[in-house]
Amino acid sequence: MKHLAAYILLVLGGNETPSADDVIKVITSVGGEADEEKLTTLITDLEGKDIHELLAKGESDLKSVVGVSSGSAAPSGGASSAPAAAAPAAAPEKPKEEEVDALDGGMDMFGGSGGGSDY
Repeated sequence: MKHLAAYILLVLGGNETPSADDVIKVITSVGGEADEEKLTTLITDLEGKDIHELLAKGESDLKSVVGVSSGSAAPSGGASSAPAAAAPAAAPEKPKEEEVDALDGGMDMFGGSGGGSDY
């Protein structure tokens, strides 16, 4: 995903056909590591294609998926939504932890010995 994001950033920046080296520079400039194999596959798959057309087609394909509405996703693989709805309910609830007041220790943020005195 980071390879595609870097590729699209380069296209939006004016480089209509970014090379693998261009994508690697973007990823490594922010401290990431590029996967050469995935990047080669991406560049090969996008060779000769217009990324703007691909994004527009992908968007229209997503809109045509039956059962998908804005804000929610349909279950994949034709699975029924009933088992999916039951799974979160079966998860045990975590006991609620009490919040600790930072001033309980007798110090306020300015080093005083009380929490509420005026200066």
